[in-house]
Amino acid sequence: MTPRFWLRPKWLVGHVLCAALVVLFVNLGFWQLRRLDERKDHNRFVRSHVEAPVTSLDDALSAGTDDAAYRRVRVRGTWVDGTTVLVRSRSLDGQSGDNVVTTLDVDGRGLVVLRGFAPTGGGGLAAKLEAVQPATTGAVTLTGVLRTSEVRGSIGPRDPEGGHLDVVNRIDVPRLQQQQDLELAPLYLQLTGSDPAEKAFIREVPLPPLDNGPHLSYAVQWFIFATVGAVGWPLLLRKTARSERLTQGSSSDPEPAT
Repeated sequence: MTPRFWLRPKWLVGHVLCAALVVLFVNLGFWQLRRLDERKDHNRFVRSHVEAPVTSLDDALSAGTDDAAYRRVRVRGTWVDGTTVLVRSRSLDGQSGDNVVTTLDVDGRGLVVLRGFAPTGGGGLAAKLEAVQPATTGAVTLTGVLRTSEVRGSIGPRDPEGGHLDVVNRIDVPRLQQQQDLELAPLYLQLTGSDPAEKAFIREVPLPPLDNGPHLSYAVQWFIFATVGAVGWPLLLRKTARSERLTQGSSSDPEPAT
């Protein structure tokens, strides 16, 4: 008797591969659901801090760096000359440009401030750095949201480890510390208000959107892929079995008498 086709080696390999893919897709779906839960927790954390009353820098940092993130603070100080740098390759409302970062001296401690977004202009780097220098050398009062220092992920451009940088790829507070004399606070301030006002062409950078991202739709897609494999493979086996029976039936029919 001919062995059942689904026990043949090539079909056994197919069973294993299909089962492995279904398990993988299901796990990827649950992984996206966990990512969704993490995103929701993060959004709740950000909202609770952003909606809290404005406090001082010292009060915000007293609870620790992690808890200080996204706290709204008001500080008063003076801009530190020679600390302005550009964060390259940024965009706002479809316009390309750079983010502008300058250090503020707050009672002898440095605070890196993301002052805003400056659109791309002519004249080269030196001209742009000159254009984005703070408008005043006197005291300023700033309001903003504390943000954690940006770090490079597994991919992306690197900033040189040494030397003075006028252009950087991210707001990396420890890297900026290397080229400044003041000891910097561990977080930077994303500016939302300034007195005196910031230069008109430097636009405020919005906070990241507090949405749930694509995780739910990704999870649904992975579960659909798993369902296709779990349902489609047995249907394929059933169709193949029917075809095998028809083929065997045809080959076993007696030849007509002559």
